[in-house]
Formats: sequence, structure tokens, C-alpha cells
Amino acid sequence: MTKRHLRIKIVLYITMFFCCAQYNYAQDLIFSQYYNSPLHINPAFAGIVSYPNFTLNHRSQWPSFSRAYTSYAVTYDQYFAKFNSGLGFLAVTDNQGDGTIKSTKFGGAFSYNIKFNGEWQLRFGLEASYSQNRLDWDKLIFLDQIDIEQGPFNSAGLPFPSNETQPDNLATGYFDLSMGMLLYTPDFYVGLTLDHLNNPRNGFLSKQNTGFNSSLPLLFSLNAGTQIVLKRDNKKKPTTFISPNVIFAFQSGFSQINLGAYMQKDILFGGIWARHTIKNIDALIFSAGVNLNDIKISYSFDLTLSSLGVQTGGSHEIGITVGLHKLEKKESKMNDCFSLFR
Repeated sequence: MTKRHLRIKIVLYITMFFCCAQYNYAQDLIFSQYYNSPLHINPAFAGIVSYPNFTLNHRSQWPSFSRAYTSYAVTYDQYFAKFNSGLGFLAVTDNQGDGTIKSTKFGGAFSYNIKFNGEWQLRFGLEASYSQNRLDWDKLIFLDQIDIEQGPFNSAGLPFPSNETQPDNLATGYFDLSMGMLLYTPDFYVGLTLDHLNNPRNGFLSKQNTGFNSSLPLLFSLNAGTQIVLKRDNKKKPTTFISPNVIFAFQSGFSQINLGAYMQKDILFGGIWARHTIKNIDALIFSAGVNLNDIKISYSFDLTLSSLGVQTGGSHEIGITVGLHKLEKKESKMNDCFSLFR
């Protein structure tokens, strides 16, 4: 398969997303470096540190094919011990098909923490957000535009005409609700998240036009992990540890599992994960970085193992976390297993 043909295939996939939103199962973004931005996988992670904490994530997926997918995300969160609560804010932009569909999301998260039975803790989280999708109609390719011999473009490089009717509105916005919970001890954690509780409509065409329901289906995700501490500093904080962990996501018949382990030794860390869709393995994820306490920088690469192959260019992510420890009024002694998230 040539790069030209694969580009056409990707654009056709995006066209299918536009026409049949409920059948595009993997439309929710899950960063490979989810530990650098835990607020994206569970609102209950809001405030796992007691100082202002900022994260920046960038993901470039399949860069060999005209920047098929690029995403940016920024978050802030902080815990307020006086209220047993955490607050968080996030902003996400997602560019699909080199600008064919652009999505923007702004949201806020609130969490409440309960301690019980000695070292056991339970945290509840709620997220409210507003998202907007924009469609560049001129970049879409429909089946009736594709010539058997020439493809969708004529000899002059211009697209063949289509009988598809452009919708009146090429931008759609919607309000979204999500909730999550975390059960954790100093040794392990288990989290549950339910996204799109209100099944918001995110399509550009109505059900009357397409026969399909364009509401976002409920996304169920489960994340869990443990922490094996090998060394601590004089303040009893883990400096060398291993953290095996897993994320399972299910949405409208589609399942995904990320399974692997993260290891940190002093200021250096790294990890390896496998991303599997139950029916086939999608990619191996390799990451490495440096944690300087006030700032944490990491890079990861997704090695594509699916039928698309290495010609996609894989996926690249950069994560940066900045913690304003100097603004912490009193040093917090977090008795938990969340060192990989800090």
C-alpha cells in the first residue's frame, strides 16, 4: 500500500466518523503517557498533590501520513486538605486528518477524599466540560468521488465532484459530564470512570438525515496498579520503585487494554506497555524521562504492530509536568501509591 493510498484510506475513515459517529468507537483520546496527565483518565485524580501542579502533553500519531492525528493537552490540579477536596482544570485540542476535524475541550474537575479503615482511602470525582468540533468539508473524500483508475483526484490534482450535501452547520458544541472513583492504599489503587453520562450529541448531521444516533456512547474505563518501593529518601518518599499498571476501556462494543510497568530510579524513569484491542495487538509503548522534582520531562514512542505497520511512523508523545512545591504551605505526607503520577 503506497503512502498516497493510505492517506486516502485515513481520510475515508474520518468521513465515516463524520457520517456515522456512533460507530467510530475509539473517538476518546487516551494518552500513552497517561501517568503524566491522570486527570484525563479519571476526574478523581484531581488533587493528588497539595501544591499547584501543571501538565503539558503533546501527541503526534502516524506522522508519516500528513499528520493524521495531533493532540495537545494542558491541565492544572491541586489538593486542599482543609476541605478534603481537589480541584482540576483541563484543556484539550485534537486535530484529525491534518485539519479535517478539529476538536477543542475545556473542563473542570472536583474530587472529594475519604479516609477509612486505617490506610484505606476512597476518592470520588466529577468532571463537567464543554467541547466543540469543527469540520473542514473540503477535505472530505466520499465514495462517489473515487475513480477506479485515478482515485479521488483528476490529472490536474483536483478532486472529482460529489453528490453529498454539505450540512448547514460545520461546527457543533456540547456539554459533557463524567464521574470517577479511586480506592487506594500505600500499596495499590483501583479506579473506575464513566464518561459521557449525559450521552451528548457530537455529530454534524441529525438522526433524521443519516439514520444514525450521533450521541457519544458511554465510555467505561478501569485503571489499576501497584507500587513496589525499593528505596526511600530520608523523608520516606520513594526514590526507586516499580509500578505495574493497567488501563481497560470499553465503549460501544470496542475494548482496549494498556498493560505494562513504570520504573523510576532516583531522577531517571522509563517504562514499557502493550496496547491491545482484544482482537489484535495494536502497539508497544516505550517511554523514558527525567524527574527533577520541580519538573518532570518524558518522551514515549508507540511502535505500531497492527496491519498498518511501521510505515505510519508510529506515535510520539512529549509530557512535561511542573510542580510549584514552593507554594505548598505545609509539606504533605501523601500515604498512597501514586508516585508515578508525580
